[in-house]
Amino acid sequence: MKNLSILGSTGSIGTNALEIVARFPERFRVKALTAKSNLALLADQIRKFSPAMAVVYDEEGAEQLCKKLPDDMDISIRSGKEGYIAAATLPAADTVVAAMVGAAGLMPTVAAIKSGKTIALANKETLVMAGELVMNLAADHHVSILPIDSEHSAIFQCLEGNRRDDLQRILITASGGPFFQRDADTFATIRPSDALKHPNWQMGSKITIDSATLMNKGLEVIEAKHLFAVDLSMIEVVVHPQSIIHSMVAYRDGSIIAQLGIPDMKSAIALALSYPERLPLQQPLPDFSGLGKLTFAKPDMQKFPCLALAIEACQAGGTFPAVLNAANEIAVASFLKGGLPFDKIPEVIRMALEHLGGSGKPSLEDILDTDQEARFYAVEAIAKMMRGPL
Repeated sequence: MKNLSILGSTGSIGTNALEIVARFPERFRVKALTAKSNLALLADQIRKFSPAMAVVYDEEGAEQLCKKLPDDMDISIRSGKEGYIAAATLPAADTVVAAMVGAAGLMPTVAAIKSGKTIALANKETLVMAGELVMNLAADHHVSILPIDSEHSAIFQCLEGNRRDDLQRILITASGGPFFQRDADTFATIRPSDALKHPNWQMGSKITIDSATLMNKGLEVIEAKHLFAVDLSMIEVVVHPQSIIHSMVAYRDGSIIAQLGIPDMKSAIALALSYPERLPLQQPLPDFSGLGKLTFAKPDMQKFPCLALAIEACQAGGTFPAVLNAANEIAVASFLKGGLPFDKIPEVIRMALEHLGGSGKPSLEDILDTDQEARFYAVEAIAKMMRGPL
């Protein structure tokens, strides 16, 4: 029996994880659930899974959540950063599903590692912002970090049972998003409703926009560098529109091992929760005869500059990845609200990288300070951009 704390339980990863828990109640017990503001869904989850703790964004949300629950329910309702960390370090939980969106997931994940929890990691930003620090911390505390992201889960599986000395290259596949075939000259007219129509995957809004800009793939490159302790030069992005091959690993003898499956997150989540076992999910297999062919292409870095910016930030190291991530979060949020045009997202990120960030080996405090500085800068840059010339 594994006892789980699920950080981000109302998002796509969290809801899928709870579906797996519901299917295998003899294997998993939920001890803590956290969300930001989807109180109705969180209340439903609490009633179904009876956790010892639930956490929301602020005190007002905590009060509203209490009103949605039975008076006699035995549960601790917390809020804010301290609440998220309490859920991540809850003594009754042994595994933490880190599925919060954005930089907000970093500190709870760090706290969970320091508490010796096994980490089922879906929050890319944790390793993008502080990959070296987090991986060193996990090693110091003898903590396993098991990837939930489909691409990194695929790489993890392809590395299993093989000598790391024989590894030649990691091939991260990308669907290309909804605009891979679209003329870049039309990107300025893309609306949020257009960008949220991913051709293959059902995901949250932020990650769906990242997929449309290919920033998601850039973040995955940075994450893979740290998660698998490889040089950036060993990682390659390959566009694979069918999303059947989730990623591949090439070895020095010319062999390539790929992990395949339908585009669904449940398999990757289940493996992270049950590792080293595989749960009998009874997922449908790809209809290979119906597919006809699997195709591949190189990503167009000029058409999708966010990917190039992510690689540049990874090469620069230091706090540059934190700047990249923070500016991207602000730019995407502005686009989703109908403010910043789609084609201006990479421009905001580029400006932030040119003005902020530093090399060297930053402390966690340095990274958090840079994150805040980059957010303020991005907000101001967008405001000036939207006002236009005087």
